[in-house]
Amino acid sequence: MMPSSHGRLRDRLLAVLFAFALLGFWQLMASQKIISPLFFPAPGRTLETLWNQIHDGRVWEPLFATVGRMFWGWFVASVVGIGVGALVASSRLLSELLQPTLEFLRPLPASAIIPVAILAFGLSPLMAISVITFGSVWPVLLASVQGFSSVDPRLREVGAVLCMGPFARFWKISLPSALPGILAGARVGLAVALILAVVTEMQASLPGVGQNILMAQRSFKTPDLYSGVILLGLVGFVASALLQQAEDRVLRWKQTS
Repeated sequence: MMPSSHGRLRDRLLAVLFAFALLGFWQLMASQKIISPLFFPAPGRTLETLWNQIHDGRVWEPLFATVGRMFWGWFVASVVGIGVGALVASSRLLSELLQPTLEFLRPLPASAIIPVAILAFGLSPLMAISVITFGSVWPVLLASVQGFSSVDPRLREVGAVLCMGPFARFWKISLPSALPGILAGARVGLAVALILAVVTEMQASLPGVGQNILMAQRSFKTPDLYSGVILLGLVGFVASALLQQAEDRVLRWKQTS
């Protein structure tokens, strides 16, 4: 049952009030100096720093660099995850061949791959994208395998009765059935991509928001540090909201049914 418009409005107002309550608690902690202002600046000071960075344009170049790495790493991971997931789910032989390798690679921390990627690609954007792809491919891959494996057998029988070819069965039956799970995995992968974009910038000294946060921490510029963290939170929020809107449009058939 879909929530009413009044219920959605109430939930949004409660979310806004909760956010302001957190800001008020942050301001109280800072004004009472429970933690040293050197390490815990007030929200007004942090937001002023962020606004100054936006106003004078300092924020845009590192922001675009971080978002670009996040997007391309996530995009490549999504394409690879859906493709490999479809192959593994559709072929028992491929599943038996690839499963041990995938199970060996999946638990590896993506940050442990950074030195290998630096040796292979140097300190380049390609290195960062390869690490982001490696780390964010697994949610999409696992969701794709699960989604393609759980297609209703009756739908497969309908495809056989209609004499659909392999491509038509994939496009008209398998992919729509697996799409809800794939998009859920893609949203998780997007969050992982943002995390790894920041990690690669910090560890490999690549220009971006992550490097700015690290330099602010080393020079004790805590307002700059906290403003960078807030900026990353906004990036993650906007990216997730855009993907949610795209998911709602693509899966409109499921909501109406």
